[in-house]
Amino acid sequence: MNDLNHIGRIWVYLAGSPLFGLTLTLCAYVVAFLIYTRCRFSPLANPVAISIALITLALNVTGMNYRDYFSGAQFIHFLLGPATVALAVPMARQLPKVRRFFVPLLVALFSGCAVAIVSAVTVIVLMGGSYQLAMSIGPKSATTPIAMGIAEKLGGLPALTAVLVISTGIVGAVLARFIFNWMRIESHAVRGFALGLTSGGIGTARAFQVSPEMGAFSGLGMGLNGVLTAFVAPWLVPIAVNLMTS
Repeated sequence: MNDLNHIGRIWVYLAGSPLFGLTLTLCAYVVAFLIYTRCRFSPLANPVAISIALITLALNVTGMNYRDYFSGAQFIHFLLGPATVALAVPMARQLPKVRRFFVPLLVALFSGCAVAIVSAVTVIVLMGGSYQLAMSIGPKSATTPIAMGIAEKLGGLPALTAVLVISTGIVGAVLARFIFNWMRIESHAVRGFALGLTSGGIGTARAFQVSPEMGAFSGLGMGLNGVLTAFVAPWLVPIAVNLMTS
């Protein structure tokens, strides 16, 4: 009985404190990663997807709104910046190989960026989606902050864009290995760059679990595609929409 009262007091304290969001996020990821480990690191058991499901379930059960949850989870969110900058270290270690593959990487970057934008907009238009939805999905393959900024400038919904970016990252991290195997692509550099270009941070996290080389090239693809999308999407998305609707 005393133990239950003690647990109850802890719950009351955490529920009314920003620590709840932080604690919930860490616990959800620990559980998700344990499941991921038990599944022998299968991409189908993606820890990010499982964490999101667990946190969503917990918020629904406790009745806590997202704003209160994020007041604690923002401490982890803050670390995304330093973590992204830290990707420069493994990239620097792969610099000789980057120089050797410079031209193919450049071609892949421009073609991949254009195809990601045009294909997403085309699907939405063909399915009868609204103009606002097309503006929201166009920059989905860039990293979340850049994609949200682009969507807002185009008249889309930044919150929806964030969901689409995360969903794209999860799908890419889950399916990439099977697609690469089917296409008989063995190079970790090629796999990593393609994964980072299309699946952003979540894909890059998955790439680092495979090998440092794959992670470094994935980080490179993610960073370059984010910058290029910021320049290309504001004029390419409207052009694609107008061509499809004309």
